[in-house]
This record gives sequence, structure tokens and C-alpha cells, in this order.
Amino acid sequence: MKFAKMQGCGNDYIYVDCFKETVENPQETAIKISDRHFGVGSDGLILIYPSKVADFKMTMYNADGSEGKMCGNGIRCVAKYVYDFGLTDKTELKIETLSGIKTLKLNIKDKKVDTVQVDMGSPILVPEQIPVKFEGEIMVDEAVAVNGLEYHLTCVSMGNPHAVVFVDNIKILNLEKIGPDFEQHKIFPDKVNTEFIHIIDKNTIEMRVWERGSGETLACGTGACASVVACVLNGLTGDEVLVHLLGGDLKIKYDREKNTVLMTGPAELVCTGEIQI
Repeated sequence: MKFAKMQGCGNDYIYVDCFKETVENPQETAIKISDRHFGVGSDGLILIYPSKVADFKMTMYNADGSEGKMCGNGIRCVAKYVYDFGLTDKTELKIETLSGIKTLKLNIKDKKVDTVQVDMGSPILVPEQIPVKFEGEIMVDEAVAVNGLEYHLTCVSMGNPHAVVFVDNIKILNLEKIGPDFEQHKIFPDKVNTEFIHIIDKNTIEMRVWERGSGETLACGTGACASVVACVLNGLTGDEVLVHLLGGDLKIKYDREKNTVLMTGPAELVCTGEIQI
């Protein structure tokens, strides 16, 4: 199977052109290919297909084989893949995902995609749609006990469920220890991605993320979007925020008038190769 390894802010996936390749068991393939010792090494697997309702369709699988609905860093790399490898010459694309059709604007430099702006759609705040078990209309700054300690959570879905926690120092967090406690907490029926946020100023935040099915990753696009929405809901930042992630920076704009979130960030090719599956 031919593949490309790509990354956006260090969030790396293996990409397969399913116009040409057939992946019989994507769950098992994701587990095998993601292994950083016995496989290629990645946060998961992303497959690119024809679409009847958009320019392309993407499906994504986490490193543990579980299927995700959407990946913000991943979808930017899909745009770079299809443009750079000649599947399209469009600089504005619509890509079908399990969380709906996303519109992308490609910024070209030296005939290659440099950065991509993604219209991530409207944030979902209704608890049962996120989903999170909560009786109120929206879950903002609510105290929740996690393994005996109290945290204040703001919950948002950007196609994937996110719990946002504001902390004074993200660098000292032991995510390997506390991440699974959030991911598997009983109030999250589909598990959850957890973002730990430090506010630098009204226009800048720092973020670390524990992703369900993958553990700590260097970046999470939907998580950055959810975090900025959470910042705005808590009155901590303005609508346009630069998000510093371990793997790089993302520019996020929460357009409250249109109720949509725009994400702009890099997409880079790491390598291409072939693997026996």
C-alpha cells in the first residue's frame, strides 16, 4: 500500500489515496501503521475517497483503531495532498467528513499548498449533542470531580467532543496520568478530548491536549477551535486568538455573528512510502 505521511503542527497521520488503493480493514491498518516502533508511526490513518456531495471525502482512524468524525489538522493535510499530488487544481475545496462538509481555502506558495483556512462550522454546545451528561442548557465553567480532584470544565463539540480546562501552568501537567481519567470519565458516553489551556493575553493562549484514542498529541485542530470558543464563552479572550500548541501555532477566529469557527494553519509533507499490509 502506497502512503504519504503528513503533519500539521506536529499532528501526524498516514494518508492513503483510495482513488487508487483499497484498505480492507482500516481499523487494523490504523493500529499497525501508527505504531512508532513496528509501523510507520503516526497519530492515526486518514483515507481520501471520491465524494458524491463534495470534492473529496475523508475518513479518519485514531492510533487505537477507533474512528473519529473530524480532524482539523488532518483535513488541512488532505487539502495539501489532493492539490500537491494533482488530484485537483482548485484552491477552494469542499471535503466531506462524518461531521459534515467543510469548506477550505488553500494558500499556495511556490506551486505547493503552504497553509489552509478551514471553515470548521458551528460549535455545538447542547450537552446531549456533544455528548456530555449534564442537565443544564450549556456546560460552561462547571465543577467536575476527576479522580478525586475538582476541575472546572467547559464542553464544546466541533465534530468531536471536547472538555476545556483552564490552568495556570500547562508545562507541569502530567497528562499521561490525568489524561485517561478525563477521557474515560463517566459523564462522557463517547469519551472525550481534553484541552488544558493557559491564557497568555486576550489574543494568545497555550494549549496541551489529550486526545481520545491517541493520548497526548502535539496538536489538535478541533481542540484549538473548541478551546477558543470556550475562552470566549468564559470571557477570557477576544474572538481572534493565536493558539500555541506543542507542535506549532494555529490562528482561530470565532465569528459569533455567523456562528462559525475559522482555523488557519500549516500542512506539511513528511515523506512518501510503501508498506506491506
